[in-house]
Amino acid sequence: MALSPAFHTILTTSVSAPSPKLPPFISSPQRFPFLTKPLRPNAFNLSTSSSAPDQKWRVNVSFFPAFLNKGKDAKVLKQDLLDCIAPLDRGADATPEDQQRVDQLASKLEAVNPTKQPLKSDLLNGKWELIYTTSKSILQTQRPKFLRSSTNYQAINVDTLRAQNMESWPFFNQVTADLTPLNARKVAVKFDYFKIGGLIPIKAPGRARGELEITYLDEELRISRGDLGNLFILKMIDPSYRVPV
Repeated sequence: MALSPAFHTILTTSVSAPSPKLPPFISSPQRFPFLTKPLRPNAFNLSTSSSAPDQKWRVNVSFFPAFLNKGKDAKVLKQDLLDCIAPLDRGADATPEDQQRVDQLASKLEAVNPTKQPLKSDLLNGKWELIYTTSKSILQTQRPKFLRSSTNYQAINVDTLRAQNMESWPFFNQVTADLTPLNARKVAVKFDYFKIGGLIPIKAPGRARGELEITYLDEELRISRGDLGNLFILKMIDPSYRVPV
């Protein structure tokens, strides 16, 4: 049974020569500002004798409502992103304008990422479903719809530094990989075994490597960017799932 090119899933390898039969899977930007203006020593002088000091006090404490609204802003941004990608068939129906809009919304959400060190967080553990990507090898848009993988999953366990990508109907291919942290949110990926139809193991070639950067992570949603420039958005479906070792 020939290995489907469709098996290029969420882990994307950076290989110089094309590999039409062996699928690359995990794949890899950054932004986390949150600064507040420090209070002046006399910031809490509530004297009404002058309007100027009172004005300064109001400016200095204006960060407090913004801090309270940060969670709300992230929730709104996340819903905007989900609403934007909902009609795009995981990205297969996205126009260049759609892709640009999704990328802009993803970037805004990345800027309020609540998990600064995702590789040290238990929130990363489990099985995720891919709900949007710009990767053509995953979307398989050159094929008729009935020959495309209907759903793609990725599982990660940070304690064992293992990852697994899975396709559903019609191929059920899988691949497992070892992860090597490059920093607190980026990993190098080395694939070890592909499973054709989820059953027939094939040792991965040495060139089957890639990188993946996790740029947003919460209990429900993960955004990752690959070393080939692709964007991946996934939702959590099973936090208890364990990757085979």
